Amino acid sequence: MHISAKADYATRALLELAREPARPLTCEAMASSQQVPFRFLKSVVGELRRSGLVRSQRGCEGGYWLGRPADEITLLDVVRAVDGELITLRGESLSGLDYPGPASGLPGVWRRIEADAAAVLGGTTLATLLPAEVGEPLNRKGAA
Repeated sequence: MHISAKADYATRALLELAREPARPLTCEAMASSQQVPFRFLKSVVGELRRSGLVRSQRGCEGGYWLGRPADEITLLDVVRAVDGELITLRGESLSGLDYPGPASGLPGVWRRIEADAAAVLGGTTLATLLPAEVGEPLNRKGAA
C-alpha cells in the first residue's frame, strides 16, 4: 500500500493547525515546522481548503485554521481530500473489479484491504494524534 506525500504532508499540516486551533498559521510556518517543501504544501493546503478541512483568511491577521474541530477530522477525510480514492488498482476504483477463473477471488481481497484501511483511517482523528502535553500522548483509541 502506498501513502502519498500529499496525504502525509496534509496530515502534518492539519496537526500543526490542531495544536493551537485559535491561532492562524501560514503555509510558511507549517512548512518550516514540519520541514516540508513550501510550494508543495501550499498546493496541498489549497486542496484541504476546497474540501472544507481548513479555512483561510487573507491579510496580516490571516492564515489557515481547521475547518472543523480536530476530533471531527479523520485521517480518512484527509486522504480522500487530497488523493480521492483510498486504494486503486492501476488508477481505477476497486468497486467494479472482476477477474475470471482462478483469480476470481482476488478482487474481494483487494476490497477487504481497502475496507480495513478505511476502518483504521476513519477511526483515527487528528485529536487522537495530538499529545495532551509535550511528551504525554493522549489515549490513542482507534489509532493503529
